[in-house]
Amino acid sequence: MKKSVLHFILFISAMIVAPAFAQPAPPHRTVPFVRVPEGVQAHRDLVYVADGHERHKLDLYVPEKTDGSLPLIIWVHGGGWQNGSKDGCPPLRNGYAGRGYAVASINYRLSQHAPFPAQIEDCKAAIRWLRAHAREYHLDPNRFGVWGSSAGGHLVALLGTSGDVKAFDVGANLDQSSRVQAVCDYYGPTDFLAPVNTPGATAAESKLLGGLIMEKPDLARRANPIMFVSRANPPFLIVHGDKDPTVPINQSQLLFDALKRAGVSVHFHTVKGAGHGRGFGGPEIEPMVSSFFEKHLKAKTPPSNLDGATTSESDASADRTTPPGRSS
Repeated sequence: MKKSVLHFILFISAMIVAPAFAQPAPPHRTVPFVRVPEGVQAHRDLVYVADGHERHKLDLYVPEKTDGSLPLIIWVHGGGWQNGSKDGCPPLRNGYAGRGYAVASINYRLSQHAPFPAQIEDCKAAIRWLRAHAREYHLDPNRFGVWGSSAGGHLVALLGTSGDVKAFDVGANLDQSSRVQAVCDYYGPTDFLAPVNTPGATAAESKLLGGLIMEKPDLARRANPIMFVSRANPPFLIVHGDKDPTVPINQSQLLFDALKRAGVSVHFHTVKGAGHGRGFGGPEIEPMVSSFFEKHLKAKTPPSNLDGATTSESDASADRTTPPGRSS
C-alpha cells in the first residue's frame, strides 16, 4: 500500500475515534449589543491585557452624571466555556446602569483558545484592570460585584471563593486585588468531581480541562469553586432550576452547603420546574437580584459576609426568551 494512502486511512481513523471534547466548538453566534440607555456612556472593547489575545477585552458602561464613585456590577457570560460574548450583558439590559451602578461585561479566552486556568486568570486580570482604572471611570474599587450564568456562573463563583488564591493572579496590575464583594451565581457548575448522571454533561468540562476529568483530578479540583470556600468569601446569591438537564441542581446545592458550613452569607433560590436558564422570568427573580446587589454594594456600611444561610423557591415562568448569558 502506498504511504500516502496509508496516511489518509490513519487520519480518517483518528477522526472517527477522537473523543467528543476534542471536537471543534460550534461557530460563535454574535449577540447584538444591548441598547445603551440615555445618560449612560459606553466604553467598548477596552483592552485589559496589553498585547494579549483578541478576547482580552471588556465593555464598560458608566452613567454620565454621577456624584462620587460608583459600585460596579461585572457580567461574565456563559456558553460552556467555548461560546458566548460580552455583547449581551443582562445587567445593562435590566437597567442597572440607570440605577446608580457602573456595569462591565468581559470576554475571556474560551476552551478552544486555552485550557483552564486561562479563563479564571482572564477574569481576575479584568478585575485588576478595572481597579487600576477606577479613578478614571469613577468606580468604587471597594464595591465590585460579579454576576454570571452557566459557565459564567462557574467563573463568578470561583472569583468569589478564590479571592486569596495568588496562583490565579498572573500578568499586569498585580498591585491590585482581584477580590469581589458580592457574587450572583446563576446555575454554574461548582464541583467537576461530583457524580453526574446526565449524559454528556461533562463534555464541556473535559474540553475546559484539556482532557477527561478522571484523568486530570488535580486540575479539576483547582477548577472547583468549592475547593476554595472559606470564611473570608463574599456574600453569595445562587439561583438554579430544579429541572436543569445541563448543570444538575445538586451542583448549586453543594456550593450552598459548603458556604453554609463556612458561615458565609448565602441565599439559595430554587426555580421549580425551570431548566437550564429557561423559566427564570418570574416576578420574584429580578427584585431578588436587585435587592442582593443593593444590600451588598450600595449600603453605607456593607453588611457582614457572615449573615447566615437562607433558601427560597418560586415556580418557573412561561417566559421563553433567551436566558442570561445564552447566545442562542
